Amino acid sequence: MTKRIAAKYKIDRRLGCNLWGRPKSPYNNRNSRPGQHGVTGQRRKLSDYGNQLFAKQKLRFYYGDLTEKQFRRIYKKASNTKGDTSEILIELLERRLDAIVYRMKFVPTIFSARQFVNHGHVKVNGKRVNIPSYTVKDGDEISIKDKSKEMNLVQEAIVSQEREIPEYLEVDIKEFKGRFLRAPLIHDVPYPVTMEPNLVIEFYSR
Repeated sequence: MTKRIAAKYKIDRRLGCNLWGRPKSPYNNRNSRPGQHGVTGQRRKLSDYGNQLFAKQKLRFYYGDLTEKQFRRIYKKASNTKGDTSEILIELLERRLDAIVYRMKFVPTIFSARQFVNHGHVKVNGKRVNIPSYTVKDGDEISIKDKSKEMNLVQEAIVSQEREIPEYLEVDIKEFKGRFLRAPLIHDVPYPVTMEPNLVIEFYSR
């Protein structure tokens, strides 16, 4: 197990929220910060910079703890695209193949979605794609390879009542396939916690 995957269990407590809305999140039972001073130490009131950094960390961690280099690259693409940069940033993150596999409930977590794509279990328009950051276009069909449909990971995720499938996706559970219908707006994305992409834009604009 890599340090990044192991660290995800501390992320909720570090941020002080149940970031993915998981019933088994350690934050539900222990909402203090990790570390020896987590229980007794109080969370300080954040400065404007601190709030901006916190907003960035929440969004970056939510999509599988993207590296700073990856996240900054997505921000730059959003800032160079005509339109509302906050909305475009969310759209670009939601167009990632691993995010869509997670949204379609083919896997239980965003971390498993990245690994699932990496291992070649996913097809886009009938062709195998093993790049988690692959940008899905409107109308693209995402499906699971036949041999991968019987995996316990997939079977358990499909029947889970933990998450809802958003309206900008169309999913055929029986066929293990779906379609990306349109670009979502911020209010369309089912975040379990409040995301503030406007503060992320302010952070990088400093």
